[in-house]
Amino acid sequence: MEMTEQTAAVQRMQDYIRCWAGSDEFSLEGMYAAAGYSRRHADRLFKELLGQTPREYLQAVLLTQGAARLRDTRDPVLDIALDSRFASHEGFTRAFESRFSVAPSRYRRSPSPIPLFVQYPIRDYQALIRRKEECQMSEEIKMCTVTVQERPRRKLLYLCSKKGEDYLSFCEEMGCEWEGLLNSIPEKMDTAALLELPPQLVKEGCSNIAVGVELPLDYCGEVPAGYALAQLPAGSLFYFQSEPYEREEDFCLAIESVQRAVERYRPEPFGYRFAPESGPSFNFGAEQETGARLAVPAVKL
Repeated sequence: MEMTEQTAAVQRMQDYIRCWAGSDEFSLEGMYAAAGYSRRHADRLFKELLGQTPREYLQAVLLTQGAARLRDTRDPVLDIALDSRFASHEGFTRAFESRFSVAPSRYRRSPSPIPLFVQYPIRDYQALIRRKEECQMSEEIKMCTVTVQERPRRKLLYLCSKKGEDYLSFCEEMGCEWEGLLNSIPEKMDTAALLELPPQLVKEGCSNIAVGVELPLDYCGEVPAGYALAQLPAGSLFYFQSEPYEREEDFCLAIESVQRAVERYRPEPFGYRFAPESGPSFNFGAEQETGARLAVPAVKL
């Protein structure tokens, strides 16, 4: 089979899990039927492209859904366990603690940052690889809105890389659990993002590429191992956002379009200048329904 066929088969399995994992309608037979291949062949493709079996992937999805219910509802743990396809409270507790290093009861009492599982579509990963290899744009998503937000003094929880240059190289070096972990923090002011750090936040021996999330100034929660917590001054952020896009595989185009808009934009006529030395820039990625979004620090002239 060609690589595109392998990707499509695994993507259909991911789509099935995304739609039905938390529903009584889910079945393993339905998932393998969506793949269009035998169970053995589909398992091999899935493990080859995503690094884990469909059952391991499904359990990660269900445990993450269970963590959200523990944090946001008062549903009994047994109900959450059964809805997560565990036969008992004890089985759910063992799996939850193995994945997140905290017991469900303790997490409910005091939600701490945990690496929630993010379902990265294999289609998008392959598209990123192809775009990096092509290094050119055959088309462009042109509409981009620009808004200015005044941000108060706040904190930045961030994870540095040694030699990261972009999203792919960062994840290859540091893994991809950062997004689920950072977005699990209830106090976050915005979603987790890829960062370009100013010199004062770059650790010795690290690159200026990091990931992080903004938190209120009074945040006193846990700092995960390897992460740093810094204070950011009050200041302005220029938010650039593309229009939504119809095809999921166009998310790379959306991000590139916003990056080009940032390069071309001149804030001086509006009384500002870009100030990368004053704070981090944020790349929030792209969603089909909302488009791509970046934020760049600026100061008033």
